[in-house]
Amino acid sequence: MRPQDIVILLDIITREEEWTMKDISRGLNISGSEVSESLQRSCMAGLIDGSKKNVMRNALLEFLKHGLRYVFPQTPGAVARGVPTAYSAPPLRDMIMSGDKLVWPYPKGEERGQSVEPLYPTVVESAQQNPKLYELLALVDALRVGRVRERELAAVELEKRVLYEW
Repeated sequence: MRPQDIVILLDIITREEEWTMKDISRGLNISGSEVSESLQRSCMAGLIDGSKKNVMRNALLEFLKHGLRYVFPQTPGAVARGVPTAYSAPPLRDMIMSGDKLVWPYPKGEERGQSVEPLYPTVVESAQQNPKLYELLALVDALRVGRVRERELAAVELEKRVLYEW
């Protein structure tokens, strides 16, 4: 598995209509060959079905909740300008009161906080175009960098979004 595999699977979940690899590639600024290779890896891991069209949502949720922080760990870094993520972004922002902010470094961002490297470099711009993807990625970051309470809240919110339509 590679970090972009998670981004691609989450993007697929947010799509309400039929999609092509070209749609995913354009929407995430990831090359078509990378999308194809990613779907192959996800199929081998049991996270997408053999047609490479339907995300195995229960398996993905299980991986996100129990394996993600070990496979793609992240520690907040230096203070930077950027886009809020983890508990500093919706939906956790309304549930957790914290003086600290976490951001994806991004020169056009309007917040300052400790930097968290996104799963994939182009994700910041993609998330700004797709609010559902932004929420999913922020929740995933809460699993990667959060403390126990933040991870538990993120897991509940992810379950709502991954298993059920929102």
